[in-house]
Amino acid sequence: MTHSESSIQKFARILVDYSTKVKPGDLVGIRTTTAAEPLARALYTLVLERGGLPHVIMQFPDEDELIFNHARSDQYGFYSRFDHMAFKEFDVLIKAKAPFNTRQLSQIDLEHQSMREKGEAELLQAQMRRGADGSLRWMSTIFPTPAYAMEAEMGTEAFQEFFFRACHADEATADPVAHWEQVKKKQQAYIERFEGHDRVELRGPDVDLSLSIKGRIFDNASGEYNLPDGEIYTGPVEESVNGWVRFTYPAVRKGVLVEGVELTFEDGKVVKATATKNQDYLLKMLDSDTGARYLGEFAIGTNYEIDRFSRNILLDEKIGGSFHIALGGGYPETGSKNKSAIHWDMICDMRQDSEILLDGELVYKNGKFTF
Repeated sequence: MTHSESSIQKFARILVDYSTKVKPGDLVGIRTTTAAEPLARALYTLVLERGGLPHVIMQFPDEDELIFNHARSDQYGFYSRFDHMAFKEFDVLIKAKAPFNTRQLSQIDLEHQSMREKGEAELLQAQMRRGADGSLRWMSTIFPTPAYAMEAEMGTEAFQEFFFRACHADEATADPVAHWEQVKKKQQAYIERFEGHDRVELRGPDVDLSLSIKGRIFDNASGEYNLPDGEIYTGPVEESVNGWVRFTYPAVRKGVLVEGVELTFEDGKVVKATATKNQDYLLKMLDSDTGARYLGEFAIGTNYEIDRFSRNILLDEKIGGSFHIALGGGYPETGSKNKSAIHWDMICDMRQDSEILLDGELVYKNGKFTF
């Protein structure tokens, strides 16, 4: 068995045994592209061994591009009946994005993309609704294709090793399921330290920010809905955010990289925004709607295997020793009341000369919790 096969098997075991806990008789959707055939095969086999009933929904890696190039506009929002069945009727849904080209839609009209997104929104709403009521156990991840490696400016094999290490599906992790169970327990201790408090202050060379988490609930992101994972997050009190932050990494949205973003907040609202590249795009997004200039999320990344920027938010927001905030819509389950068409994560490194105070008490220094 090669290294990559070993990692794929471990990755599949996390998804089936830990994230979605497949049981005998479960209808299981495996939704990915032909570029992830080794993962689809591993998942299919493991679901059968657990007594589940696997259904593979295989897409082309360039399916969206094919639709925009060959379909009529009234077909843009089309998703197959198999997709609708999986999202609306199955017990488990495992989704793994695996494109050949992450920039395939860069030349497609934004209005046309919006028409396709509306079709997808119906599926995602069903996923979130059923996830909340417990009738669907879902997981969203990626498969490390060469396209993702190019975005990260890494070789394909190097990126695969980086990705599987971040998922703890590598050779160094003897029992990946036990690992993620331990992550969940450790992060719960962080959450218990934060919840019930009020004022959070973030200080460092790139940040001087304060916000309130009073009455808000933290979520423990520990491999149940996304992989790789590793963060705790909440929705800050909307009007409480004051101060300034300069983001270490480019803010990426729909393939657009906005570099050198600096934001100034007053009573929760972004009152000043600058960027060294694509500032016009930043300002346009901030004017999307009323909620776009307020925060929907405050989070601390805890995955120290993710130690570099990859231009993939699934990984980047989990960087150990960083925090991120999201402009726009918040998660209602955290208590957030902010609504917006956008949710845009921006990441700031805290590994040097930085600290977080909780009601005046030091709880985090230079990228690590102090308790």
